[in-house]
Amino acid sequence: MVGASARSGDNPAMENRIDRLRAALTAAFSPTLLEITDDSARHAGHAGAAAGGQTHYTIHMRAAAFAGLNRIARSRAVHGVLAPEFATGLHALSLSLDVPEAVTRDQAVY
Repeated sequence: MVGASARSGDNPAMENRIDRLRAALTAAFSPTLLEITDDSARHAGHAGAAAGGQTHYTIHMRAAAFAGLNRIARSRAVHGVLAPEFATGLHALSLSLDVPEAVTRDQAVY
């Protein structure tokens, strides 16, 4: 569909929040590692948990884009990219965000 806007409804694969998370994070950070786990079932009955799940996730991501950023800045960057998901039912993230070993080694001060 040339000229059409890309909405999640236009692509059945994007109906799943985990697919949207992966697409947004990949576009923003070009990670060398990205693992996303839906933890929603573990939070059933908890505030923010929805009957259909897709509300609580664990994300482990390794990206050179995080070089020079402290843990709080990395978290803020991820939350900023995922703001549209928080606006549509994403409730909580558990984040493990780091840089590739080569980047860390290159930035070492001797």
